[in-house]
Amino acid sequence: MGPARLRGFTLIEVLLATVLLAAGMALAFAAVRSTLAISSRGEAIASGNERMRAVEGFLRRRLVSAMPLPLQRDAPAGVAAVFTGSPQQMRFVANVPDYLGRGGPYLHTLDVSGSGSGDGQQLRLGLTLLQGGQLLEENPPRGSELLADDLKQIKLRYRGIDPNSGAMGRWQDNWDAPGRMPALVAIEITPAHGAAWPPLVVALPQSAAAGSWR
Repeated sequence: MGPARLRGFTLIEVLLATVLLAAGMALAFAAVRSTLAISSRGEAIASGNERMRAVEGFLRRRLVSAMPLPLQRDAPAGVAAVFTGSPQQMRFVANVPDYLGRGGPYLHTLDVSGSGSGDGQQLRLGLTLLQGGQLLEENPPRGSELLADDLKQIKLRYRGIDPNSGAMGRWQDNWDAPGRMPALVAIEITPAHGAAWPPLVVALPQSAAAGSWR
């Protein structure tokens, strides 16, 4: 007998090997894509959490610095508003550190802007300098600062103490009590994408009497 011939691969075997190789590569690419997608989602969640903590921390610091100073100069004693609140806006006076402006008392205007409902709402903060009871616009004018955008819903609510009974009242959508600040302020934010932020509830400093302009 002559020497045995070396057997090569048949066409079918080559095709099967090609199919198996293609399937393996497809699985590998799918695994890579899945890993990248998970990583991207993780980064997005981490970024969203950092943003939430930064915004809520900033708002908390501003609110705990609120002072019972009249929002309007020369208002009769006991009638001056020291804090006003609605579902779309709250206004109060608080000192700001030098890195946010010139330092000293500023009128804070926290605004909900954008559509009344649905995606696209924004939370903005305007600061206006107070000197000697006068609101002073800076030159160049200071625009409101964007705190958060791409929001689905923002709720501003207020809760105060009954001056007669001393009991804590109910949560309400508006605050208009001359000479008094609410005891608690709640800010609830729902992004357009993702879970709602934990409600921010801040206790405001209380004073028996409103302050006065210097």
